[in-house]
Amino acid sequence: MRASSNSARSATLTEAKGRPPRDAGTVALLSAVLTLAALAFCSQHQLLLLYGDAVAHLHIARRLLDAREPGFRQLGSVWLPLPHLLLIPFVLKMSWWQSGVAGAIPSMACYVASCVGLYRLALCFVRHSIAWLAVAFFALNPGLLYFSTTAMTEPLFLAEMIWAALLIALLARRSEAGEAEGLGRLLLGASLVLVCAVFTRYDGWIYAAAAWCIASWIVMRRRNFRERLTGIWLLATVLVVMAPLVWIAYNAKQFHDPFDFLRGPYSARAIEARTSPSGAGHYMEYHRPVVATLYFLKAAELGAVVPYATQVILLISLIGTAFLWVRRRSAALAAAMLLWLPLPFYAYAVAYGSVPIFIPVWFPHSWYNTRYGMEMLPAFALFAAAALEGLAMWRQRWMSWMVPAAAALIVTNSILLLRSGPLVFQEAVVNSRSRIPFESALANWLRILPPGKTLLMSTSEHIGAVQQAGIPLRNIINEGDYYEWNAALKDPAAKADYVVALDGDTVAKAVAVHPRGLTLLQIICSTGQPCARVYAAKTAAGAIAQPAAALGPNPSRALLADSP
Repeated sequence: MRASSNSARSATLTEAKGRPPRDAGTVALLSAVLTLAALAFCSQHQLLLLYGDAVAHLHIARRLLDAREPGFRQLGSVWLPLPHLLLIPFVLKMSWWQSGVAGAIPSMACYVASCVGLYRLALCFVRHSIAWLAVAFFALNPGLLYFSTTAMTEPLFLAEMIWAALLIALLARRSEAGEAEGLGRLLLGASLVLVCAVFTRYDGWIYAAAAWCIASWIVMRRRNFRERLTGIWLLATVLVVMAPLVWIAYNAKQFHDPFDFLRGPYSARAIEARTSPSGAGHYMEYHRPVVATLYFLKAAELGAVVPYATQVILLISLIGTAFLWVRRRSAALAAAMLLWLPLPFYAYAVAYGSVPIFIPVWFPHSWYNTRYGMEMLPAFALFAAAALEGLAMWRQRWMSWMVPAAAALIVTNSILLLRSGPLVFQEAVVNSRSRIPFESALANWLRILPPGKTLLMSTSEHIGAVQQAGIPLRNIINEGDYYEWNAALKDPAAKADYVVALDGDTVAKAVAVHPRGLTLLQIICSTGQPCARVYAAKTAAGAIAQPAAALGPNPSRALLADSP
């Protein structure tokens, strides 16, 4: 048995050597083909903008340069800035902004980078044939493929998670082998990836802290003081520590509250207070960490495998983790264990951080934040592959059929998930059924307004209507325009040519208090959405006739935009 184990381990190392550069290129090529195919399908069927958050991310990126008051303050206070900064080169093209292609380009690149990074990370622990299985399980996930075509932040953060773990694992392996060359580059590279993670998602703050502790431990273990790369380590540490402090300082400077992202009007806490079920108080997982853990795990499992195999993938991944832990307790393994970090983070965040998860199989039998479970996909892929590696070392002769059988199971699982609809895609469809028809109806009206006129409209909820209509944001006075906004609310007719008021929003309240000089042109209503009322100001009186004529003799009648 020992001889068989040693020979298998030797075979693993022999196969891994020299393969990453060549095979990583193949992984990049194949993953690029997959994501391009996903983009072609989703673009053709108009699926790129189903998530309201994707529309909002594109809006934030565009308003940085296209706004009445452009600048960094347009980043807002809640969502972290890096995803929006990456979108800027693509979102400024009007047709790409309208179609959502602008959001797909960075996400597709991150998907390819994730696949390459996961393959190289897997090679640190398993033979190359099993590493291919790990990347196949990850890359063929239909939910991830769909997200790679959207402006959501998950593809970017997955790439950062994987590459941070990879760079720290390579740092550990070279350090343990006594090599000094390249350690500084790996350390600095890991720190830069972690800084990017900090500026991408708030779970990146916890991930960066844990990852940097492991990287620092690896550096400090080196015997010779000079070999500890003290100067580079200090620089990298300052970068990682300063990243969250910069965001806190930005909130303090721009919004007069260093923790506006935690307790401001657009924070998760405020959203949860507005959206909690009527009469039900808080959601199921509120202050119940065990229940929160179960909901998060179930969302992760349902997003990774077919329903009747959900517990199996978790069990196999735990077995693979135990195998690696028993076989090799190393700093490289500690780096790989970072991929499990989303589990305790979201167990706490769901229970105490006002970020509920709803899944269709458990109460309240709905879809909300199911995408959080996608962060477990790299852990499932890597450690399930490690379980196969352990089985291969135990029964070497099984390799001839085990790899093809596992590949067939992976492909079958992906096909079944695709046929039933990935969990994250189902959430996008369900939650867009009333929003998209309403925004389309409102956009149809906005298109016939005279071009170049000034609109007063709150864009925090239904910016998709402006996006579909192709109206430049510099023509819209909204809550992001901190100097014009308050003045316009006090006298809408004097500050704007047209006013779009949604029932209950700030503009509607301002119109109710200051209606003088406004003429109602249209009312647009949709099931499950507030009605929108479009007004013309006296300053636009000469242009009122054009849109009114387009609607016939009764321009103030309501347009119904009921969802199918």
